[in-house]
Amino acid sequence: MNQFRSGGFTMLPPVVKNLLIINVLMFLATETLIRVAGIDLRDILGLHWFGAEKFTFYQPITYMFMHANFEHILFNMFAVWMFGNAIENFWGSKRFLIYYLITGLGAAALHYGIVYFDSIQELTQITNAFLENPNSGNLEVFLAEYPVNVSQYPPLNNIMNGTATQMDIENAYDLIERFKIDFLNLPVVIGASGSLFGILLAFGMMFPNAELFLIFIPIPIKAKYFVAGYGIFELFSGIMGTSDGIAHFAHLGGLITGFILIKFWQKFDSTFRLL
Repeated sequence: MNQFRSGGFTMLPPVVKNLLIINVLMFLATETLIRVAGIDLRDILGLHWFGAEKFTFYQPITYMFMHANFEHILFNMFAVWMFGNAIENFWGSKRFLIYYLITGLGAAALHYGIVYFDSIQELTQITNAFLENPNSGNLEVFLAEYPVNVSQYPPLNNIMNGTATQMDIENAYDLIERFKIDFLNLPVVIGASGSLFGILLAFGMMFPNAELFLIFIPIPIKAKYFVAGYGIFELFSGIMGTSDGIAHFAHLGGLITGFILIKFWQKFDSTFRLL
């Protein structure tokens, strides 16, 4: 059996309690600052692509504490409390916090790994080709992938019809470079969902036969089936590329990272046990 915390079971262990407090405070700060000062903490503390102009070193951690709206934070924090308190009570606060942070990092890594191969790699290659050699051929390749009405941008139009001056080439260079910067700044990930899916995975492995009663399912379902089904759903949604604004591969990243970490602890840490 797992280690019990010395204080026994509590419905609100310290790490879960502080996660709830920090997330709520950050949400309130975000809503206040954007309304009062026009400052969007989601853009500052959310996770941008590491090669983007807006990326900073602290975002891989701070993104986990940012949320898009009330429904987003309500669902995530309720689930963190519902499943996280059981895990923290059995694993202890230190291990639970390490697990929470590492699964959040793993979620971000998988998400941006997919984004890189899906769009960033191609964008970088195409834009760099033009920036290194701003001619009509490289511009045509760019426009084929990222259509722009060149009639609205005389420098681009002049390059395409062969009448570009040196000033046109310099202006076109600036336009494409700005496009690349804005494109890389655009994707931003926020929310505790990656860590939450890690928690769900841990709960399913710790309490595989625990019966869950869910609003959208009229009959109880065992935790192991719920986690497996949810994982399949996220994989399907990610592959299909749904436009729901949800980072499905980040959720999968949390699940996969959690599984790897638990297996690592099982193999190399004699103090770690599952039920």
